[in-house]
Amino acid sequence: MPLQLDDYDVSILKSLLKDGRKSFREISRETGITTPTVKARFNRLVNVGFIKSVSPILDFNMVEKNVVKPELQKGNNRNSKVIDNEDITKNKQQYNNQQKHPQDIKYRIKKGIKIKLDCEFCKGPITGDPHVFRFANYERFFCCTSCMSGYKQKYAGRIESIKRKFEGKE
Repeated sequence: MPLQLDDYDVSILKSLLKDGRKSFREISRETGITTPTVKARFNRLVNVGFIKSVSPILDFNMVEKNVVKPELQKGNNRNSKVIDNEDITKNKQQYNNQQKHPQDIKYRIKKGIKIKLDCEFCKGPITGDPHVFRFANYERFFCCTSCMSGYKQKYAGRIESIKRKFEGKE
C-alpha cells in the first residue's frame, strides 16, 4: 500500500515550496504543527524518496554580462575564464525549461496523494503495508520480512556503524 499524504504532510510541503530555506521551527509556526512533528514528517518524506532535495531557485536575470570567473589551480589565480552571453543564455534556457511553473506544484499536492514505495532490498514495488526498519535517524521500507532480514544481514556492519555514530552524537 503506498504511503498516503495527510493534511500535515501537505501543509509542510506547501510551506517548503514557498521558501525551502525555512527552519523546522518557522514551518511549525506557519502551519501550527509542532516542531518535532514537522521534523519527523520531513524526514519521513525524505526517507521514502518523495523529497529528493531542497534546492535553490536561481535567478539568472541577476547575472551580469561577460562575467569573469576565476579558476583557481594549485593556488594560482592568474587564470580566468570569460563567460560569454551565449553561455549565460543557454543556462537560463535550460533552467527555465526545468522550472517552468513551480507554482503549479502547489496545486497538485493534496491530501490523499499516494506515494509509491519500492523495497530497499529487492527493489520491487511494495503492495500493502510496508515493513519498516528504523535505525538511528533512518527508515528503510521493505515488501516482506525476508527482504528486511536480508537487508539487515547484508548491511549489518554499516548499520552498526551508523548506530554508534548516532548514539555518540546524542
